[in-house]
Amino acid sequence: MIAIELALPAFILGVLLLYKGSDLLVDGTAKTAVRIGVSSLIISVILVGFGTSAPEFAISVGAAIQKNSDISLGNILGSCVANLLLVLGVASIIRPIKINKGIISREFPIMLGATFVLLLSSYLGFLDEYHVIGGFLFLILFSLFIYFFYCCAKKERINNKKYKDGKLSKNLLFVFLGIIGVVAGAWLLIDSSVSIAEFFGIPTFIIAVSMVAVGTSIPELVVSAMASYKNESDIAIGNVLGSNVFNILMILGVAALFIPLNANVLESFAHLWILLIVTLVMFPIVLTGKTITRFEGVIMLVIYSLFIWYTFFGYKIII
Repeated sequence: MIAIELALPAFILGVLLLYKGSDLLVDGTAKTAVRIGVSSLIISVILVGFGTSAPEFAISVGAAIQKNSDISLGNILGSCVANLLLVLGVASIIRPIKINKGIISREFPIMLGATFVLLLSSYLGFLDEYHVIGGFLFLILFSLFIYFFYCCAKKERINNKKYKDGKLSKNLLFVFLGIIGVVAGAWLLIDSSVSIAEFFGIPTFIIAVSMVAVGTSIPELVVSAMASYKNESDIAIGNVLGSNVFNILMILGVAALFIPLNANVLESFAHLWILLIVTLVMFPIVLTGKTITRFEGVIMLVIYSLFIWYTFFGYKIII
């Protein structure tokens, strides 16, 4: 962990790495998708979703190996909520996000299904007493998700002369360097944020759901914001949907192989329900007008502010 004296410089460096990394990642993804004849939505759900979920993987799986279930589960719950409300909220304020019809019929239902599986597994003990079974179940579902999108990519071959003169290896290099930039920047931001939080004595689960979760969601935030600015709506929203599925099925699947995640603890279970409710609330927003407007983006940020308030203060009132 970064020393408290170096926390602020690390934070600033992290922001710079995230900015440049996301710029490379968005450009490289869009050009690679068209160059190989696959829609940018498919590429963003799989490739960018995986790349921007790398910090969540490192934090949650690393915490599981160290037997710290609060950070392992809390980081994923907080990150998924941040992706839906904070990331899409900011991106839609920058530029209204046009919803591809594939998102309504395919990507969003898959994310919603993964969220239902998470809540049901928690209720049945597949993240606690039977955590190893739950871990394998999640990873099997994740494998099916990847196979499904592989089949979709084969069917959705497109022929577009745009970017055809660009070298595929150069575009892939941009994607690779972009992922490195956003992951490295996120790590600096995470470590500096945690150092500051622990310096002020904030509890572990609250750190994980709020500061660590926001830190690990910063790659998604910067990539989606940059994609929105560049009018790449498919990347802006596909990144978020793909990241949430990766977070739930892959990352929690691996983490559950190591330790019980204590998902049935009152505080964790409450945040599981919040994630499901937020996901359900997003559905009519996606359907209405097939565009996430700036006004809806503002509403998302307001709801996210209430979520953060609840994380720090609200659960104490309920308890």
